[in-house]
Amino acid sequence: MTLTVILDAAAGGSSMLSTLVPMVLIMVVFYFFMIRPQVKKAKDHKKLVADLKKGDKIVTTAGIHGRIIDMNELTFLIEVEGGTKIRFDKSAISLDATKASAELPKA
Repeated sequence: MTLTVILDAAAGGSSMLSTLVPMVLIMVVFYFFMIRPQVKKAKDHKKLVADLKKGDKIVTTAGIHGRIIDMNELTFLIEVEGGTKIRFDKSAISLDATKASAELPKA
């Protein structure tokens, strides 16, 4: 039985190519459906955070709505309802509510 397996492997010289082509195709499909969209999403988020300024209304990834009152290299200080101030990391910003509300269609 092991002899037949060894002989089959030795006789199939072109099987290396027939195994390699599907693997390459899987990698290409994986790149275009998984990696590339994630890189584009990260690039768009980085641009969104870079375009924010004081006074913009934002929504964090935790769902907290507020207005930017101060910013530095790594964080935003946002003011929420009742004058409460919370400091968030820039990566926690999910949405620019100022632009999002301007894009909503008026009913």
